[in-house]
Amino acid sequence: MNILLWHVHGSWTTAFVQGPHTYVVPVTPGRDPDGLGRARTFSWPASVREATPEELRDTPFDLVLLQRPHELELAGRWLGGRRPGRDLPAVYLEHNAPDGDVPGTRHPLADRDDVTIVHVTHFNRLFWDCGTTRTEVIEHGVVDPGHRYTGRLARAAVVVNEPVRRGRYTGTDLLPGLAEAVPLDVFGMGTEGLAGHLGLPEDRCRTADLPQRELHTALAERRMYLHPVRWTSLGLSLLEAMHLGLPVLALATTEAVEAVPPGAGVLSTRPDVLARAARRYLHEPEAAAEAGRRARQAALERYGLKRFLTDWERLFTEVCS
Repeated sequence: MNILLWHVHGSWTTAFVQGPHTYVVPVTPGRDPDGLGRARTFSWPASVREATPEELRDTPFDLVLLQRPHELELAGRWLGGRRPGRDLPAVYLEHNAPDGDVPGTRHPLADRDDVTIVHVTHFNRLFWDCGTTRTEVIEHGVVDPGHRYTGRLARAAVVVNEPVRRGRYTGTDLLPGLAEAVPLDVFGMGTEGLAGHLGLPEDRCRTADLPQRELHTALAERRMYLHPVRWTSLGLSLLEAMHLGLPVLALATTEAVEAVPPGAGVLSTRPDVLARAARRYLHEPEAAAEAGRRARQAALERYGLKRFLTDWERLFTEVCS
């Protein structure tokens, strides 16, 4: 199959393009958000190729994978009038949990009969109001980075983009209290100056923005993975940390309660409980390593690449038949 999709979410796309198809990503001269082209910090196979809007007009496609509402109009223009859902089979992938008037948030593609909305978690499908539009859930898949955990650094890893702007959504306000229990290394875009913003000494809250291949190595050296998120979809960084063999400390919110089983770490709606667990892992590295082994096994069973790709192949068959 020839599949058109925009480069929107690098980590998710890295797993998706491991399938047996040709994946075409639009590219524009300035590589703006509608034309990023191939990833530069993720490893994508040769089956992912770039095409300009002019080239898309004459390219045959079997399926359009949409990820943002405005891509419906964009695809209609760039595909020479071919309309996703009408002239070409279309699937809309919803990466996010709803925002706004939760749980009454209406999805932008609610009440349509020409597209299937695919959610990445069952929690997201439960909370989005999609009306009569057909919905499916295809849970995340992860390219296994291997069991690389050493936990040699008595610190907690956190992965979050733009923690200052996103604030309470990502639990940024909880970091000072948690940093009293365990020093934090926060990885992601827009993390510069985070320690000063939170009023923390630099040694209690270090930051860095690393490409994925370096990030995995860095995560595996930390004693534990901290996920203080109140309200987002299930972060792929959490699942990658579990694949690496890190134990997880997470708020028991959104899909985390499904993703992290008992024994793979500690989940609670009480930050003080997570702080106590962090102190235990600091002083009992063997317990941290054992929880990490359970986390990895759980991640392989539920979020393995084979299951992920099989689920997508099933949906392709249904949508394109």
